Amino acid sequence: MPTARVTRPATRPDPRAHAVPAAERYRDRLLRYVNRLTAGDPHRAEDIVQETMLRAWLAAERGTGGDDGEGDRLAAWLHTVARNLAVDAHRRDRSLPTGIVPPVLARRPAEGGDMAERVADRLLLTTTLARLTPEHREILCHVHLCDRSRAEAAHDLGIPQGTVKSRVHYALSALRREIPAA
Repeated sequence: MPTARVTRPATRPDPRAHAVPAAERYRDRLLRYVNRLTAGDPHRAEDIVQETMLRAWLAAERGTGGDDGEGDRLAAWLHTVARNLAVDAHRRDRSLPTGIVPPVLARRPAEGGDMAERVADRLLLTTTLARLTPEHREILCHVHLCDRSRAEAAHDLGIPQGTVKSRVHYALSALRREIPAA
């Protein structure tokens, strides 16, 4: 009795079957590259390479970014994807979600503070001090910048202590009027 032959329908080749092995050729080179980007963290580097390979697989499935016979082009694409993933991971690590920092520390200015804020504060202070009379500027410098007592400031400037006290009062009042409270 003759045996019946079963014919299977012809299937289209899976585009992923070619793209994944093509991308896998670059795995070691990509891992070395990403290891440098992650400051030698092998676990992070492996995660990024895995994600890069997954994206190569998905891109081949869609017909974008897969190996089209140009190995250098695929390698460049893989390195670009890996670099972008490493940058994203670094940014994610730098960000601090709201609520993790205790409210007391959140209100306290950071050490050094923001450079732009410090420059703006300094500019505001110097322009405000420039609007004061020379006597008021001089007394604030002696008392607050040089940290002298009323008696020392009075002796240095050759004026009575009561005059030092009133000039400090009026100078600070003028500063408070000029600089809005934060």
